[in-house]
Amino acid sequence: MILAVDIGNTNIVLGCCDEGKILFRERISTNRIATDLEYASLFRSALDMNSLDPKDITGGIISSVVPGVTGTVKKAVEKLSGITPMTVGPGVKTGLSIMIDNPATLGSDLVVGAVAAINEYPVPQIIIDMGTATTFSVIDSKRNFLGGIIMTGLAVSSEALTSRTSQLPRIAFDPPKKVIGTNTVDSMKSGLMYGTAGAIEGFIRRIESELGEKCTVIATGGLASTVCHLCDCDMILDDDLLLKGLMIIYNKNNH
Repeated sequence: MILAVDIGNTNIVLGCCDEGKILFRERISTNRIATDLEYASLFRSALDMNSLDPKDITGGIISSVVPGVTGTVKKAVEKLSGITPMTVGPGVKTGLSIMIDNPATLGSDLVVGAVAAINEYPVPQIIIDMGTATTFSVIDSKRNFLGGIIMTGLAVSSEALTSRTSQLPRIAFDPPKKVIGTNTVDSMKSGLMYGTAGAIEGFIRRIESELGEKCTVIATGGLASTVCHLCDCDMILDDDLLLKGLMIIYNKNNH
């Protein structure tokens, strides 16, 4: 059984895979001051809740966009299982051809998502990861990673709006019944949620126009399920994309 951990700015996604099957997926908050023992306890709780034993972990892999947390989580995995996990980074085989100006600067989460997508879905592709930032990764028909787009994530937009205004409240991310809001909360929900959906639709159109062909659109990330159904375009929602990518990379480097 392999433990896969993706460390994002807001959440850490972890799951276990066995014989190509994802056994569970859980999210915990990214805590930059938590100790390895605290993370190990959270990971053990996630395993316990899914009726799995840390003793059955035979390997591990981590991707991270939060360098200050990577080492702590690595120690937590070692404390939990006795296994030293692989970390996605330079020198790790991914099978992905990266065509950006400086491939070394590409976030490991984007690498992992692209690896999973090209192995599971038709190309060309647009991969949308909706987390702290909303990112777009563009894969051409030859499976090359061409580049992408980074825009403000839904939660960050909401936080900026409420923190810089005197009378706008914090809101939950459930869509309003109508686009035209008749109260402050529904007006904010409409602006944030339909605004994000509209931006996604617009970027998809512009990317496809630039490529000159239609793309398979795959969405993942903590807020993807909140926004996807508001988008007026064909889109595959895959909450397990990063875990699938981590497992593919693990297997490429251990066989």
